Amino acid sequence: MNHLKTSIQSKENKRKRNFAIKLLLLIVLEFFYEGDTFLSPLFERYSILYNVVKALIFLLSTNLLISLGRIITLRIYLQKTDDSKVQPNFVIGIDRISSILNVNAILISFILAFGIKPLEFLTSITIVAAAIAILTKDFISNIINGLIIMFSDQLEIGDKIHIGKSTGFIRDITLSNITLKNDTGEIIIIPNSMVLTSEVINYSKNNAHQVIFDTELPYSTELQLNGLEEKLNEVLKSFSEYVFLEGAQLNVLERKAETLLVRYQFPIKSGEKATEIQVRKVINQALIDWSHEKRKA
Repeated sequence: MNHLKTSIQSKENKRKRNFAIKLLLLIVLEFFYEGDTFLSPLFERYSILYNVVKALIFLLSTNLLISLGRIITLRIYLQKTDDSKVQPNFVIGIDRISSILNVNAILISFILAFGIKPLEFLTSITIVAAAIAILTKDFISNIINGLIIMFSDQLEIGDKIHIGKSTGFIRDITLSNITLKNDTGEIIIIPNSMVLTSEVINYSKNNAHQVIFDTELPYSTELQLNGLEEKLNEVLKSFSEYVFLEGAQLNVLERKAETLLVRYQFPIKSGEKATEIQVRKVINQALIDWSHEKRKA
């Protein structure tokens, strides 16, 4: 089974246990809230306590409904989606929507805790709410764009993309931006609105994409590029399940007085992010070893 799918199912099992605990707590609160218990006189005497319990019941009820919707949605998604096509974006999108709904539930619970009716409260601040909506329209637009990205299959966490002047791997997708990490380790934050309004190149959506290594080697009359290429190709054979060996090639990009700038590249199957990281480490080590051997020679 796909590791991602297994991981999602494992986390969902924990959420189901939490769901059962919260349901039990809700039943207990309902019992003391509605029943004739030793707390009834306290509720009559202290209205704030009554309102707080009422707010907690609302918060738990809402949270349980949101959790139930989330569990059912993900269950249907995992059952109907092939292991190889399960996308972390979808899970992130569901989590973000759940978070937004839970935050709204918390805000309404605070209103209930103070004995204020939510509808009356919202009516009284209609003008203020309209002003806030106008001031935060860009933020709201980013949230909507973020949800569109999360539920699409065009961009996925781990994909290598080029947008504007930036190129890197997608490390996270939030409600406001996409986080990229480029080849030098720099973190690039791109607003979601820019992602949907700019030209984006996704290098990872082909069946394969090129993995490229540029390195400078000390120039020597004894330097045999064929030998280096054969050594690197030999290293790649251990990853033959994921790498297209026939597409591997070593080329000279630039000749300098004391060094040669060479490029070694090969196609690798898209979606094999963990394997690509491992391959990069092995090839870099092979290039370092080769360069060290030539200096000693």
